[in-house]
Amino acid sequence: MDDALAFSALVLALSGQLVQTIHARVAEQGFEDLRPAHGYAFARISVGDATTTDLAEHMGVTKQAAAQLVEELVRKGYVVRLPHPRDARARLLGLTEAGWAATRAADRAARAAVAPWRETLGEARFGELVADLTRLTPPGPIRPAW
Repeated sequence: MDDALAFSALVLALSGQLVQTIHARVAEQGFEDLRPAHGYAFARISVGDATTTDLAEHMGVTKQAAAQLVEELVRKGYVVRLPHPRDARARLLGLTEAGWAATRAADRAARAAVAPWRETLGEARFGELVADLTRLTPPGPIRPAW
């Protein structure tokens, strides 16, 4: 296999493993009702000033799909809809305390998921890898691979 194909396969394998490990660790912390897609939504909502339309754009889905996801997260108690200060038709999305707790659980899970990689590579090489990947990563939101 040439380097380009090997690189593609390795990055995809690591990405899939990372998503699944974070998801499993979040569930272990008491958030069994969440799916990996919810984490992408929480990432945008936690920044603030997000509407369902903003969430759709962030996740690369239709407004209808984003609205269904928001409805699910509201029903589960992770998200609230708030009045928009400048647009009476729109609603801002906010995380509830449960949503913030899930976000903190995901942060802990992400740190724990990469800890073995850091240990394998050592601090210096891990830092170099992060710097290399930072140079390669496109700007913009991290989207799920639908």
